[in-house]
Amino acid sequence: MNLLSIFALFVITAVAEIVGCYLPWLVLKQNKSVWLLIPAALSLALFAWLLTLHPTAAGRTYAAYAGIYLVAALFWLRIVDGVALTRWDMAGALVALVGVTIIVIQPTAG
Repeated sequence: MNLLSIFALFVITAVAEIVGCYLPWLVLKQNKSVWLLIPAALSLALFAWLLTLHPTAAGRTYAAYAGIYLVAALFWLRIVDGVALTRWDMAGALVALVGVTIIVIQPTAG
């Protein structure tokens, strides 16, 4: 997989996880319909399946994914929750993306 494909897969994976966690939060914190738990469960199942599509060892995938998840969560904070991001948020996201890139582009043995 090339870097762009890996990044796109990580982004889709992150969105699936965030949606799967956000919907129960709406049920529990904002008294939304309990029926939201069905798409939440489906979204979390999709998230777990998407993680299996990554071409490297699980631990390395999770480590790189964590950085993309962090950035996706900040976008969610801004777009869905309407909270302005700080320079600290953006600096942390940049550091995380550098870390993700280092993990993903490392040479493979053999």
